[in-house]
Amino acid sequence: MPGIADALLEDHNGTVIAIEVTAGGKKEAFPAGYNEWRKMVGCRVSAPALEGRANRAVIELVARTLGRSTASVSILSGATSSQKKILVTGMSLDDVLIKLEGSGK
Repeated sequence: MPGIADALLEDHNGTVIAIEVTAGGKKEAFPAGYNEWRKMVGCRVSAPALEGRANRAVIELVARTLGRSTASVSILSGATSSQKKILVTGMSLDDVLIKLEGSGK
């Protein structure tokens, strides 16, 4: 995916991913495209944006896509917004990029 690396930031704990979530859809997908203007990776979940259900679904989907446990994925910011920063603990930016680019094919 062109430019997807711009949505990633190496952190001393792992890698931060900037994502844009669409909740309540029929189909789940991550990555679900890339917004070049916002520099965010798309994420679609079927759970509604109600009582934290979509946030839990995002964490589960990101963890599954990257081959990590849900304990290693957390929302740093944007818990009440569609635009979120997700921290993947213990995973380098290069490893996240490889997984995301492989998932998009």
